[in-house]
Order: sequence, then C-alpha cells, then structure tokens
Amino acid sequence: MVRNRFAADRGLTTRMVVTMFLIGLLYVVFVGALLALLRGAWPMILVIAGLLFVAQFWFSDRIAAFSMGAREVTAEEAPELHGVVDRICALADMPKPKVAIADSDVPNAFATGRNQKNTVVCATTGLLRRLEPDELEGVIAHELSHVAHKDVAVMTIASFLGILAGVITRIGLYGGFRRNRDPNTALIVILIPLVSAVVYAISFLLTRMLSRYRELSADRSAALLTGRPSSLASALTKVSGHMAAIPTEDLRKAQPFNAFYFAPALSAGVGFSQLLSTHPTLDERLEQLGRITLELGRH
Repeated sequence: MVRNRFAADRGLTTRMVVTMFLIGLLYVVFVGALLALLRGAWPMILVIAGLLFVAQFWFSDRIAAFSMGAREVTAEEAPELHGVVDRICALADMPKPKVAIADSDVPNAFATGRNQKNTVVCATTGLLRRLEPDELEGVIAHELSHVAHKDVAVMTIASFLGILAGVITRIGLYGGFRRNRDPNTALIVILIPLVSAVVYAISFLLTRMLSRYRELSADRSAALLTGRPSSLASALTKVSGHMAAIPTEDLRKAQPFNAFYFAPALSAGVGFSQLLSTHPTLDERLEQLGRITLELGRH
C-alpha cells in the first residue's frame, strides 16, 4: 500500500512486480548461460555486474540529475517552484524532495530517486516559463506520484538490467573469447551476441510497456489529488504544442531520458512505433483526464 494520499494503483503494482520478475528471470538465465560458456572470465563478470548494479541503484538520482543538467535550488532561488512542491507534498502527506531546475528550453519535468528520502524533482526553465501555476501543480503532482508509487526506482532497475546484459557481453567478447582457443569459440562468438540482443529486446519492450502504463497511472493519481484534471490536461497540451517548436537537435539530446520525463521529447506517433514509445499518446492521456473530470463532477 502507498503510505500517502496519492490514489493507490493495484494495476501498476502488479505490472511492476511482473515486469521485474520477468526481467530478473531473463537476466539470471542470461548470466548463467554466459558464465557456463566463459568459465575463465566468470569472476570478472560477477564483480563488474555487481558493482555496476549497486552503483546504478544507490546513485541513480545523482546520475540522472547530472545527466539532465539539473541543479538543486533553494526556496530563495526558486520560490514559485518550491511553493508548488510544498503544496503538493502537503496535499499528499509525503516528505518534501530535493528541488532542482535544469537550464533547458525543452518544457519538461522529471523525478528520480530510489525512495522518498532520496528524491529529486526537477523542472526545466522552459517548463517554468510556459506554464501557469495550476498547470505546474498538475505536472509536479504527476512527478511526485511516480515517487509515491515507487515506479521511478523500478524503472531505473528494469532499464539497467537490459543495458547490463550488453555490458557483460562486451566483457565476454573482449575478455574471454579472444583468449579462448577452444574449437567451440567460433560458435560462442555467434551465440552470445544473439542471446544478448534477445535479452535486450525483451527487456526494452517490457520496460516500454510498464512506462506507458505508469504515465497513465501518474496522470490519474495527480488529477485525483489536485482535483483539477483540466489543469493537467492543459499542461499536457501546452507542453506537446511547444515541443514542436523546439529545435530537433535539442530534442534528440533529451530523448534518451524520455522514460523519466513528464512528456516525451520526441513522440513515437502511432502504429507499430507506439509499441516502442515510453509514453501513451496525448489523445489517450487527455481522454483519461476527461473521464476523471466527469467522475469528479458526479461526486
């Protein structure tokens, strides 16, 4: 159960558990096969894999904040943003996170951290410049919902396992295969990259499916908490519209962090490409917010 006033989402919890189980199982099978094939390199594989995983989990908030150019700000430096965060935290009955600003014209926001005590919520200067206070509240509520539901930590770990499969494979290719004179080496050199590609592809699709659902869940929780679905809908529409005016080069720089952003820097569109998207379509999000508006109107 979520120990705050954000609406709990059993569907999200179930999807997080299933995704982590499947990716974890996939990863264990992959590492086991790799260790069986690369007997001589197994100590190096285990040590590096373990260190990378621990580093990613414990320092994910700092890594993400640094990568996106976030700078922690005081209440004196950013009184409006701190005021919004204070109000949402009071509404949600949750600890106040660190507050940061990223100097970017791309209108977006993100939250990161492995738990509520190590959370950073960040808005870009482009977002702060374009949104009205009630719209900003909706976006911040959306981001803090991710923290409350713990899906930020799950996404960090889930995404990392797929990347780690590729790292381990490179270790094997350059550290184990080339020194191995076993007649089966040629077959191994072919099989390991193929297995790694399958592991990465499955991990990629699973995390994308989870990412799209968690965005809808965060929209719903934020709308119910603030009681103003229309403000969040307005923020989504405004951000998506302004994103089209941002230079493509800037959007491509932001795209690797789409899974953590409030709105994707580059939209995947519809059809098969939507399967690869980190976010549901704008129409899906607006439709859900419209239904919540009707629900709230009936009470």
